[in-house]
Amino acid sequence: MEIDFDQKDRIADYITVPAGTYLCRIGEVRPGTTRAGDERWSLRLVVAEGQHTGKQAAWDSLVFSARGRARARLVLQALGLPSSGRVQIEPGDLEGRQAFVEVRPAEYQGPGGELVRRNEVPYDGYRAVPGGAADELGPPPPARRPARSTGPVDPNEIPF
Repeated sequence: MEIDFDQKDRIADYITVPAGTYLCRIGEVRPGTTRAGDERWSLRLVVAEGQHTGKQAAWDSLVFSARGRARARLVLQALGLPSSGRVQIEPGDLEGRQAFVEVRPAEYQGPGGELVRRNEVPYDGYRAVPGGAADELGPPPPARRPARSTGPVDPNEIPF
């Protein structure tokens, strides 16, 4: 048996808030597509009140496929947006909106073999703000584009 006690575990820990439910605002929406070609919007959730205000709670995604439609409806409802019938919606319509969001830690093996820890949102992890506050936020703040980088990428900044 040979073991190297000096070898360090390769762990990338991107959890910035503990598990729980937080009032979150949509800080950014990144449109994209899934491997199957379905439209996907990645949502950056930022804590809007309390001890962790301003910290990133998690990245989450809405997939606009037949299979993802039910969850997209739940999320849009919680954000105070139309969620029945035929609707026209743009990524910017979500930015600045708020809902209570449950986050919990998740782990997965990264492409380089390292263990990656980050927060995830369960399927039904969104709840509307009581009193319709999500509708009373006014227009979302102007969108800002993140700078492109050719250097190392922080997996917490990549929408999944």
